Amino acid sequence: MPTVLSTKKLKENQRSLLLNAAISLVEYNAIKIEFVPFKVPSNIENAIFTSQNAVKAIQDSRTKIQDSRTKIQDCFCVGKKTKLLLQESGLNVIKMTEYASELADYLVKNHKNDSFHFFCGNIRSDEIPSKLKENNITFEEIEVYKTTLNPKKFERQFDAVLFFSPSGVRSFVSENKINTSEAICIGTTTATEAKKYTENVVIANATTVESVIAKAVKILKSY
Repeated sequence: MPTVLSTKKLKENQRSLLLNAAISLVEYNAIKIEFVPFKVPSNIENAIFTSQNAVKAIQDSRTKIQDSRTKIQDCFCVGKKTKLLLQESGLNVIKMTEYASELADYLVKNHKNDSFHFFCGNIRSDEIPSKLKENNITFEEIEVYKTTLNPKKFERQFDAVLFFSPSGVRSFVSENKINTSEAICIGTTTATEAKKYTENVVIANATTVESVIAKAVKILKSY
């Protein structure tokens, strides 16, 4: 029976996708997310979110999105799950893209004269900030969560390792080698990090956990 290591603890329905395909699963959280205190203006015209964690941080904050004291007019985000979280909070999502680079290009092309608040973590991709700076677009970064590595050593080899962020890759390789395992990545940024350590890199068809799992099932069924 093939065995997969997930660098993120999965939900029950996600585990079932692997177990029903007769694939054994080992899972752990390769990174830890901690929400940090932050201040926001009472009125935000345009907000950028590139992760679900940023949305959750705001939902968890004392200054909640729903709080009438803080109003966010329009949101721009990366990922379908991020969009769904924003909409569940009653927020208006103007544009969603699969990748930060795509969103950066969209903002430069369509919102060059607007200003933005970018809700992010302490370790974030530089694609959007650098693109906005290059094009003299006004924005303010608001750090709402902190990512720390949570390394764990494994005394075995897995048929595939599922990666969901560059930080997760760095955490795993700090104690382990990928060797002959298939490194199945949620997106191109994560894959770029994984390629530093192995040539066996596969990118999921969509930037969702379910898509990463589906790719793993497809590959391992051929074993």
